Amino acid sequence: MTKIVDDPETFASSALAGFSRIYGRYVRLVKGGVVRSTKVPDGKVSVIVGGGSGHYPAFAGYVGPGMADAAIAGEIFASPSTAAVARVCRNASYGGGIILGFGNYAGDVLNFGVAAERLRAEGIDVRIVTVTDDVASGPADKHLQRRGIAGDFVVFKVAGAAAEAGLGIDAVERITRLANDRTFSFGVAFGGCTLPGATEPLFAVPKGMMALGLGIHGEPGIRDTEIATATDLAKLLVETVLKERPAGARRAGVLLNGLGATKYEELFVLWGAVEKQLLAEGIELVEPECGEYVTSLDMQGCSLTVMWLDEELERFWRAPCDTPVFRRGATFATEPAQFIAGPDDTELTFGPASDASRKSAACLDGVIDAIVETLSQAETELGRIDAVAGDGDHGQGMRRGATAAREAIHHAVSSGAGARSALGAAGDAWADRAGGTSGAIWGLLLRSWSSAFSDDAAVEPADIVRGARNALDDVMRLGGAKPGDKTLVDSFVPFVEAMETAFAGGASLDKAWASASDVCEEAARATAPLRPRLGRARPLADRSVGHPDAGATSLAMIARTISGLL
Repeated sequence: MTKIVDDPETFASSALAGFSRIYGRYVRLVKGGVVRSTKVPDGKVSVIVGGGSGHYPAFAGYVGPGMADAAIAGEIFASPSTAAVARVCRNASYGGGIILGFGNYAGDVLNFGVAAERLRAEGIDVRIVTVTDDVASGPADKHLQRRGIAGDFVVFKVAGAAAEAGLGIDAVERITRLANDRTFSFGVAFGGCTLPGATEPLFAVPKGMMALGLGIHGEPGIRDTEIATATDLAKLLVETVLKERPAGARRAGVLLNGLGATKYEELFVLWGAVEKQLLAEGIELVEPECGEYVTSLDMQGCSLTVMWLDEELERFWRAPCDTPVFRRGATFATEPAQFIAGPDDTELTFGPASDASRKSAACLDGVIDAIVETLSQAETELGRIDAVAGDGDHGQGMRRGATAAREAIHHAVSSGAGARSALGAAGDAWADRAGGTSGAIWGLLLRSWSSAFSDDAAVEPADIVRGARNALDDVMRLGGAKPGDKTLVDSFVPFVEAMETAFAGGASLDKAWASASDVCEEAARATAPLRPRLGRARPLADRSVGHPDAGATSLAMIARTISGLL
């Protein structure tokens, strides 16, 4: 799959465009995602789902009558940006409010959450429901902290059916949360997946072994064991998922899901053994499904999902739907929707600015240029660090985001923008292009830093120090990370505090920044013995110990680069 590539940088967007052309009777392409191309009743609750690309048919393949109203697509394995989430939601809002559904990953939580705040400020009722079905990623008493894997499909199926039935947003939200609470998944991998343009997989499983508890973003499993027969694998999957069977539960919707390179014949062999095991446990199977519904590019592996049904959930699990990838029940009578083109939000305009502020903007332009050079050289190393307990895309995402920021600030400066507007535009572009957690964090960081600047005056040293504090406060408030969580915050806090202390003590900006960069680098190295408490690395905390955090490391690299320019 990932061998058919023109430009790895545009793989996700090209795939989405091709999908939209093939399935135009279901979807219409908008920037950052797809919306239903058929008419939707006014006042209907919108079910809008999304996440990173690389999981087809999740999430665009779920769009259609009886399921999702729209899907937002980020880059490969990276959260869509805040701007993309908000944009797609506006295109699929019908007046009944929006249910935003996505897997529980840090970047998605941040980007979808900030977008929801913006939409609520515009008067749209938005409710967020995260999918948390992966039993390998957290204990039973912390179900809502688990990550979302193939349970996305069954939860979104129920949510979409409830909305299609005309229920109000309170009811749709309650039913969607109930579906998530009663959905449990567990998976195994036989081989890693390879990003478009890459020559090696993100991780490898030793020959003759299988990884248990894998993630859908290339995260390796929690432990390896010998490859089992179909019968033994079925027993492992069923016994693991059934450990949290609710008291008295007998009827279940079941999904045996392939992860991309474990194909249908193998899944059918496994299904025979899974079905036998489930029936032996006294479970009544309600319209089970077997196939590829949430993949991980070309990963070899599979997962088993069980949703325990009550009368209400069963009604919506069995309800008709018609999407590019999944059809059930009676055919829907549809008619094409009429669309009115909205403004092109990619065309940025800037207000008046003083000559002094324009000169400062030009200096910031040079800073972003230097950051791009640093991150381009460090891309492989940052990816290697990130792959220890994550998906290995940090270097690629940082370089991609910085490159987009450079293009945006070049445009801003050439358009006569002042320092505040220019750096803010760079931050927005970074977030929109990089996606994922790092994209959201760096977009927020630059946008918040710019709030200390003005388009009417030159940037002064005190503005830069104050901007650093603004950026840190907003990153911690919206991102939720604290020192000790093994994130960018672990090097950002000491950097800002050291710079503030030195500057307040009379040091020049260049001296204060240089000393703060020393502290930042030491703090990044000091993350090595920490156990991650947030993000995709949390379920694989033991693997992370002994290795520095990629986000803290890239921040230190950028701080050192800027120090050389002051």
